[in-house]
Amino acid sequence: MGFIDDVKTVLEADATLTGLLTGGIYLRTEISRQNTPGAFDANGEIRPCCLINLESEAPAGPFEDSSQVFFRVFFYERFGYATIDAARERVYTLLHRQIIGSTRGWEVRHTDDILDQEDQALDCSLILSRFMRYRVRA
Repeated sequence: MGFIDDVKTVLEADATLTGLLTGGIYLRTEISRQNTPGAFDANGEIRPCCLINLESEAPAGPFEDSSQVFFRVFFYERFGYATIDAARERVYTLLHRQIIGSTRGWEVRHTDDILDQEDQALDCSLILSRFMRYRVRA
């Protein structure tokens, strides 16, 4: 189990967040009717959900073998942004300035959000939150 799995575990353990994201919390895939059927209702419409994935890793930090790891949380909702905006705020509370997982790393930091977007393939509202943390690779 890696760091990104630990992030998912933290998010899934929060009843407030799972109450908002009735379509689920997913890792390393794409939201689609084939890959994540639980994200859709009986009519095939997307329910509020999120997808967590790693973005990039680059050498950085206080040690020769430390790196900066970025990850993203994509929030989806059929119409509007009310539910996923509340979920975005909750994820911020759960992750920002927290030490997550057992691997050698420092606290997670929120870096930015991209608000009020549309996912044309899914025909739904989209918000993206981006986080980073430093870790020791060795």
